[in-house]
Amino acid sequence: MRFTKVTAAVVGLLGAALISTAGQAGATAGDAYVTGVEVAAPWLEDTATAPSVDSEIGIQQTAAGAIKWMSDRRGSTAYEGYCERAVRLAWSRSTHHASAIAHWRSSDGARHTTGTPPKGAFVFWNTSQYGHVGIADGNGGFWSTSVGGKIGHGSSVSYFRNYLGWKPGNSN
Repeated sequence: MRFTKVTAAVVGLLGAALISTAGQAGATAGDAYVTGVEVAAPWLEDTATAPSVDSEIGIQQTAAGAIKWMSDRRGSTAYEGYCERAVRLAWSRSTHHASAIAHWRSSDGARHTTGTPPKGAFVFWNTSQYGHVGIADGNGGFWSTSVGGKIGHGSSVSYFRNYLGWKPGNSN
């Protein structure tokens, strides 16, 4: 979920209301407090932006960005058993698949069973009933979970058994 300008405006207004009443609510007879709090109004500017609430999701939407997402997490075990989630987050995809094999079998992109997968392509293996997926580096290798038990780089799609092929990477 990402903040919009309207959401930022509502949060700003609520924050201003809380700030302006905070001193009065906890004040005793001898306490001093500030009543005139000045709050910035970023929703009035066309250039205002607010960061994403989910820090795992960024706006990559490019092959280089998806690969960077994976390489930035090299060594992480946080996505073991969740390869499809990892590639979805890496590409900042709105489309969700229940598993890697469901992604492979879906109409979400043309399947290719030959050739070197281009940079950023989804690469698939039939490793279990759920399958496995990674992101191609464009040189015959890939980034994925489960490389030595963590996110890592494999130098060849032959790293795992039962290579199925690839589909173009995308952020849809």
